[in-house]
Amino acid sequence: MTTLDRDPKSSIDKKTSIGALSLAALGVVYGDIGTSPLYVMKTVFEPAHGLAITDHNIIGVISLIFWAIMMVVTVKYVSLILRADNHGEGGIMALLALASSSIGNRPQLHSILFMIGAFGAALFYGDGVITPAISVLSAVEGLEVATPMFQPYIIPITLTVLISLFLIQQHGSGGIGKLFGPLTLIWFVTLGVIGLINIAAAPEILQAFNPQFAVSFCLNNGLLAFIAFGAVVLAVTGGEALYADMGHFGKIPIRLAWYGCVLPALILNYLGQGAILLADASVISNPFFLLFPSWALYPAVALATIATVIASQAVISGVFSVTRQAIQLGFLPRMQIKHTSDQKIGQIYIPFVNWVLLTAVILAVVGFGSSSNLASAYGVAVTATMVIETILTFFVLRFTWKYPLFGAILATGFFLIIDTTFFAATILKIFQGGWFPIVIGAIIFFVMITWRGGRKLMLEKLRSEDIALEPFLESLLAHPPLRVEGTSVFVTANSIGVPHALLHNLSHNKVMHECVVFLTVYYREIPRVPDEERVIIKPLIGNCYQVKVYYGSKDEPDLPLALEMCKPHGLEFEPLSTSYFLSREIVVPTPGSGMSQWQERFFSTMARNASNAAEYFNLPANRVLELGTRIEI
Repeated sequence: MTTLDRDPKSSIDKKTSIGALSLAALGVVYGDIGTSPLYVMKTVFEPAHGLAITDHNIIGVISLIFWAIMMVVTVKYVSLILRADNHGEGGIMALLALASSSIGNRPQLHSILFMIGAFGAALFYGDGVITPAISVLSAVEGLEVATPMFQPYIIPITLTVLISLFLIQQHGSGGIGKLFGPLTLIWFVTLGVIGLINIAAAPEILQAFNPQFAVSFCLNNGLLAFIAFGAVVLAVTGGEALYADMGHFGKIPIRLAWYGCVLPALILNYLGQGAILLADASVISNPFFLLFPSWALYPAVALATIATVIASQAVISGVFSVTRQAIQLGFLPRMQIKHTSDQKIGQIYIPFVNWVLLTAVILAVVGFGSSSNLASAYGVAVTATMVIETILTFFVLRFTWKYPLFGAILATGFFLIIDTTFFAATILKIFQGGWFPIVIGAIIFFVMITWRGGRKLMLEKLRSEDIALEPFLESLLAHPPLRVEGTSVFVTANSIGVPHALLHNLSHNKVMHECVVFLTVYYREIPRVPDEERVIIKPLIGNCYQVKVYYGSKDEPDLPLALEMCKPHGLEFEPLSTSYFLSREIVVPTPGSGMSQWQERFFSTMARNASNAAEYFNLPANRVLELGTRIEI
């Protein structure tokens, strides 16, 4: 077949695939930023902020929003950070892995980067609480615009929607998820069309494209303009999702969806809101829903609620994904992870995280009471994450892409000024609710550093007491114990030491299987490890083998499947005659060096309540023997 014969079909298939991915990306990637028009303008001109609703201020705010979207989302994320992929994957964990692997042998800098990255990941949990709360609440508040009689029912309706959303997580969103893209497309088309229609009310709003109005607004309003920055930044929250979801959809579909649909829809809607404010300042009570004629209010509320539920679903799924990555990178203890789809391996459900998240969301909705109050809590965690991502990007530019120091500083310094300005503006709201996501992030960060520090102490203790494996086998097999049929697989964290489970088995049962495998799992700082690099086998004496299994942060640990990959290397396993031996570490806190006593007790509690290793590694329950080992730290 000639090139001319092949090109049309392959070109059509490629275009179809990119189009389908772009449509899917609308629902997952852009749900958060796509619902921001619901509350941004109302929050900017909140009476408590003291900003007068004048023509100059309205045009200035719309200009600020436009240029914030262009600089932060279009230039920073779409043009720059999307290029910093870690084997095709994005997100703060991927950026952290990319940055830390690029700095070489600099242990101190490596530790600092991991602390910064872990704090950024922890802040994402704060965003995971605020986003569903403010999005759904702001949509349901549209009922107040239709008629004040709905006012007492706003919170109950919001809670009903949110609780229902969290309850269905255990069943997955695979079936209904197919509708997310088309429904979100309808939402963005509605945003753009209703905004375009209302621009006619005051065409002078188009002056907002001139950055001079944004600059003039800042100069004329001083501190009030700086306070307004803390609300304007809400227009770009969700922009970081472009990078976080790159691995699911790819750069081209995400960029195509942004330029072809999301960007024009958002800009037109903000312009429309600005135009009706110029025509009638009283619509500031809810400028988004007052864009619609009265007959369209209820359909608009219904569509907005659907859009916010989709945005919330994307955030919840993101929290599950980040949790799994954090577990596999050693930042969090093992948790029960359920797969909600047999077809799609990435669809997961983590019960503990789901219920904790729901509890926090309910507290946020009831405690803050309105989207305007929640807006004060929103933004702090997001802007802090934006600052952290910019810092990590500097290390990628400097050490991975080998930019000269001046070039790396110039490229990231500009965005760092913007990000820190937004962050500083949101910090002003720390006592009005900004503390809420920060406290959530701080708690998660403390859990992360405690778990990571405790694991380090525990492994150091194990290694200090370990007996070298190969000399031990030589001594043991010089006068071998009884060998029985079958294969024993000892899963151990230390590949060079004798597993405690083996010592206990020899001590109590005084037998050894005819084939013995010492298996150690390693996690590499990449999203996925290719199958051909999954296992490394080292033959030892006496039909014993050392097997190293490698996973990436987004791989699904499955040891029986990994052991099947040993067959081409001459090591074959019969499932019904293979037994798995695990060591269950019982952590005993003791005074002395290491962590503080209370922190060690907390680590001990987490270790005791971590999910079962057999379940986590997908081991057959009827072929697992678990033996306890006391470890003093």
